[in-house]
Amino acid sequence: MTPEQLEAARDRLVPDVVADGLRVLFCGINPGLMSAATGHHFARPGNRFWPVLHASGFTPRQLRPAEQEELLSYGLGITNVVARASARADELSTAEYVEGGRILTEKVELLRPRWLAVVGVTAYRVAFGDKHAKIGPQERTIGATRIWALPNPSGLNAHWPLPKMAEEFARLRAAADGEPV
Repeated sequence: MTPEQLEAARDRLVPDVVADGLRVLFCGINPGLMSAATGHHFARPGNRFWPVLHASGFTPRQLRPAEQEELLSYGLGITNVVARASARADELSTAEYVEGGRILTEKVELLRPRWLAVVGVTAYRVAFGDKHAKIGPQERTIGATRIWALPNPSGLNAHWPLPKMAEEFARLRAAADGEPV
């Protein structure tokens, strides 16, 4: 992909993969330029979302970003806190996060997933005004929807190696399947 194509992607929206009553609605921070260019969530090759989703038992095989619609057959979906694409999440303003949190709340109220899983605890903290949130289940709910903050699967998040990240995703999977956490 050329730099010009990536730059043009900034204005494209990546469509949500959603349905009513999902087990888990995963929520990224915002689309990267590769995701905006392809229309597929977590499309950058170094992003660990798809490998972690499989390693944690959410999917029977590792899906490719272009297969994102298959998530619906597992009761899973994907959206973002902020719809605007950027090269890095630090390009987003606090106002964008807060507005994204408001829109996300409305989306969750409409779709009623069992769990909302925000992949990026910092994004969760800013979007929902909870500066002390930690990775794991949150006290806050949106209606009957429980919220879980997950580590950001970006390859830049060196604090969370893939096996450790898969363990945290697996804790959410167990909770979504009604197992004790």
